[in-house]
Amino acid sequence: MKPDFTTLTRDNIVAFLGDIFERCGDEEYLGEPVTMAQHMLQGATIAEQKGLDEEIIVGALLHDIGHFTSEFGTFSMEDTEDRFHEEAGAEVLAAFFPSVITDCVRYHVAAKRYLCATKPDYFGRLSEASIHSLNLQGGPMSPEEVAAFERNPNLKKIVQVRYLDEAGKRPDMETPDFWHFAPIVQRIVDAHCAA
Repeated sequence: MKPDFTTLTRDNIVAFLGDIFERCGDEEYLGEPVTMAQHMLQGATIAEQKGLDEEIIVGALLHDIGHFTSEFGTFSMEDTEDRFHEEAGAEVLAAFFPSVITDCVRYHVAAKRYLCATKPDYFGRLSEASIHSLNLQGGPMSPEEVAAFERNPNLKKIVQVRYLDEAGKRPDMETPDFWHFAPIVQRIVDAHCAA
């Protein structure tokens, strides 16, 4: 059954997200050597260390949140169909975050397909689990899909989050917890809701 998100407000969305990290973050991440929380926290930490925009930090932090908010649960290597976690995550965030953040969440899967089609060396960066999910998600984009994707005004940031997605799979990397990033998340929520 799909979770009920009707009680979320700008005042409790950050606590809700933090609670997800604490309750569900130790789940295995798609056959990778890190947990779900470690994966997302690593992407956000790398973005912060590189001095990237707060939108990129938060996009990386939340890009896979749909694995927890989807009615279908998390992906496994045994899956034979895509679970569309990117849509589930963007749907939950849409009322509280600007389109650049929701686009980073909604299109990080498409960005993998895009990069596989436009950057021949990118496929070599993918883990076994990422290749498996790529096949379920439609494989590399067609030229028509590439052209359509390139019209997204947030393309550059979506692609940055995709690269952080691939980077956030290191079993030996130490990161701060979700609450380290919570003030940044709240700033973005407040600015969006006030606009």
